[in-house]
Amino acid sequence: MRIGFDAKRLFNNFTGLGNYSRFMVNALLKHHPDHLYTLYSPKVKDHAETKPFRTNPKMLVRTPPRWLKGSGFGSFWRSVNLGNIAFRDGMDVFHGLSNELPVTKPKGLKTVVTIHDLIFIRYPELYKKIDAGIYKKKIKKACESADKIIAISQQTADDLTHYFKVPKERISVVYQGCHESFEVKASSEQINEVKKKYNLPDEYVLSVGTLEPRKNALLLLRAIAQTKEKINVVLIGKSTSYQKQLDKLIAEEVLKDRVHFVHQVDFKDLPMIYQASSLFVYPSRFEGFGIPIVEAIASGVPVIAATGSCLEEAGGPASIYVDPDDDKALAKSIDDLLNNPQQCDKMIAQSKEFIKRFDSKKIADDVMRIYQEVLS
Repeated sequence: MRIGFDAKRLFNNFTGLGNYSRFMVNALLKHHPDHLYTLYSPKVKDHAETKPFRTNPKMLVRTPPRWLKGSGFGSFWRSVNLGNIAFRDGMDVFHGLSNELPVTKPKGLKTVVTIHDLIFIRYPELYKKIDAGIYKKKIKKACESADKIIAISQQTADDLTHYFKVPKERISVVYQGCHESFEVKASSEQINEVKKKYNLPDEYVLSVGTLEPRKNALLLLRAIAQTKEKINVVLIGKSTSYQKQLDKLIAEEVLKDRVHFVHQVDFKDLPMIYQASSLFVYPSRFEGFGIPIVEAIASGVPVIAATGSCLEEAGGPASIYVDPDDDKALAKSIDDLLNNPQQCDKMIAQSKEFIKRFDSKKIADDVMRIYQEVLS
């Protein structure tokens, strides 16, 4: 089978959509190496995370002709004409890994699209109006065009049916997994080196995610101000204007010495930051899936997350969930876990069993079955 991918995010994005794209292609290559894989991207960044894809002889990387690069036509090459290009290249299936498919779709080309979330519809106030309009148009068009739709959670599948009236039988839920590095136990020397690099405290509660209103870090800080245990908090994520609200609360509650922001982290250091933490808190109001929860569990850290979206799908029944507006409940849950190592151990063991469903082989097998289904 010849399988082509829209790999723009794989080569140029180093957070959510990029991580998903790299995980998916890696999983397929590892567990189904007999097929031919082609990665299409308007540009390719020279980055440590992209090197395995740029240098793998089993994988073909296709970019626009030189005369198109830098001319503004690279976007046209990807968004409009890539279906024709993939068909001429002999692709049997073309997979849009990040919410969209090219406009062109020759009769002989089967297409699959992965839809991650419809947060821009649920929370339009968090997006520029023009951006939300573009996202809606692209996803609606991709869902109409695709032979099969992959949703990364049941929540996203339900949203596609609710907002876009996509028939349930056209959607398959295929979860995503985390990078295998999170499952590798780091040495104390490695952990101490990373803690020193980022000036992290000895013990801390960890949260990972862009510092924006939807991610709801304010709830964690309100809770920390109420905990009996005066533990530190480490917030990993890009800063936005929301930071002003966090700084205001930190000043009001005199939390300056207990709250530590790290706005940029090398991906290779992230597993050690997780493993050094006492527990992981993910208070996000809404997610498409919640991969940081899986990363925390794989790292051997107990998880507290918010109710209201799909985070229970990522964390399973052994994790703890609180209302995203209930700072008192979150404070109590943090105190309870910090004072009960036996419960933490039990949560970790049960949660690690739960996330086996996000194993790369299972995911690769599920996606390969979808490819075979659209070709049958």
